[in-house]
Amino acid sequence: MDMRSLQLLSVLLALVREGEGQKLTVSLRPKFPQVFVGDDVTLICNREGGSKPTKWFFNKVGLPQTHQDYSMLITAVTPENSGVYECEQGGTRSESFTLTVLELEPYAQLSPSAGGAVMTKGDGKNLVLQADDDLKDWACFVLREVSTFSLGVDVDEKMNRAVIFAELKEAERATFWCKKKKSDLRSNAVTLKKTELMVMLVPPAVPALQGEPVALRCVVWGGAKLEKVVFYKDKSEIPSSSEGTYTITNATQSDNGKYSCHATYRFIHISAEAAQKEGDSDAQELKVIGGPPAAVISASTNSLQCSCPHCPDDCTSYHWYHTLFNDPYARKKLSENDQSITVKEKGQYRCRRECGKGFSRFSNVYSKAQSDPANVMPILVAVILIVLGLLIVLLIVLKRRRGGSNIQETKRDEDKTTGGDYEQIQLKDKDKAVYHTLGESTSKDKAEGGYEPLQKRQEEGMYHTVGPGEGQSEGEGGYEALKSVKAEVYQTLSSDDSKKPAGEAEGGYEQLPQKGKDYEAVTVEENPYEEVKKQTGKEKE
Repeated sequence: MDMRSLQLLSVLLALVREGEGQKLTVSLRPKFPQVFVGDDVTLICNREGGSKPTKWFFNKVGLPQTHQDYSMLITAVTPENSGVYECEQGGTRSESFTLTVLELEPYAQLSPSAGGAVMTKGDGKNLVLQADDDLKDWACFVLREVSTFSLGVDVDEKMNRAVIFAELKEAERATFWCKKKKSDLRSNAVTLKKTELMVMLVPPAVPALQGEPVALRCVVWGGAKLEKVVFYKDKSEIPSSSEGTYTITNATQSDNGKYSCHATYRFIHISAEAAQKEGDSDAQELKVIGGPPAAVISASTNSLQCSCPHCPDDCTSYHWYHTLFNDPYARKKLSENDQSITVKEKGQYRCRRECGKGFSRFSNVYSKAQSDPANVMPILVAVILIVLGLLIVLLIVLKRRRGGSNIQETKRDEDKTTGGDYEQIQLKDKDKAVYHTLGESTSKDKAEGGYEPLQKRQEEGMYHTVGPGEGQSEGEGGYEALKSVKAEVYQTLSSDDSKKPAGEAEGGYEQLPQKGKDYEAVTVEENPYEEVKKQTGKEKE
């Protein structure tokens, strides 16, 4: 074969290769080995793409003209999106691509540590990865437009979780996911979207599930205070409160649509006199899906049971998880794989079933806040002892207070024997006897009203208080008859005496027997009794 023949053959081979290179193909981004319900995926017609208009077909039926780009985004896929996809450019149709959506959840979970699916330009947020095994063998990736990049992973071995920093760069949206090396195990995909507006409508970063609540938040970049918010669905205003969150309590397929909000706000944290501003958000799509079948926890005494009524028949073992109250990301997989377990520690419990290539949805949360009975008894005994101790102390204090009152009463009695206070006495017409008040423990001759007669005197006179042992006619009350004086002296009587003497004044005084017409004033000073004694002595002289 001559040189010319070789050149012709090489040209023919080049043409064949060029023709093969122009063959249309449909490829999947991200390159998931399995696609799970709720994933966001992108189908690409021919890797080069170009500017040629593209037409898409699903199960041999042409899709609406809105899909004319070489890439087609499908958000929150469901089993209804399973089927055969084809694309066409310049009259040439591609090979068929089959998409299979598993109605299950992936092995690991990826979720934002805070916030939702919308970020401002140049912003970023942390995504937390959780899995049942060691995360040191995991790698994470991001799909921006049609290009895939690997990300750094910060693994916390103690808490069995990993963190990646998610940012959009210049892309309008990006999808993040993680994968275990040398295996098909992966996490769910999280899609974040960019906005350049001050007002943002923020939907959840995970798909909205049918029958569960969904919250759409209207926020303003920079932390401005919202004064009024109006929400819209498909450009029509929807009834809502003026607060910054629109909540769908029970999401259904009828809630699907594009939502936006209009906010009136002020930056009062910068200045109290900040001007009022207002603006609209970008429209964000909300798609409600059925989701994977969910496990259910039922509880009995110190025992939990896991079931999954709608799980496929190929579901096998049970997976149990325990989470601390103070850290929802510190999830720990328990060693039990049976349908029921015994509850031992405080915290939150969940379960799910393993079903071949995926898992059921996590069950409802069971919270154990009470202590075990073995630990209750010591606490109960300690509480009883403390209460008994307090009662004993209270009784002692009350007893001391009563003793103190008795001492005070005794002190008053002693003061009356030595001080200048008067004590009421009562005179009877019958025997001219004088009564004084006794304590509760006086002699047998105690009268009904608490008075005891003193010894009679032939001589009418006054009585004064003396100290113990002073005077021969001293009674228990400490009174002694004074010698009569010529002066007319008034003595206070008891107000409850039914028979008032004829000479008693209106104020409750009674004249003592007169021995003379002259009156002598009795001076009451510091000790009026001593003054009376001095006057009596002078009379005798």
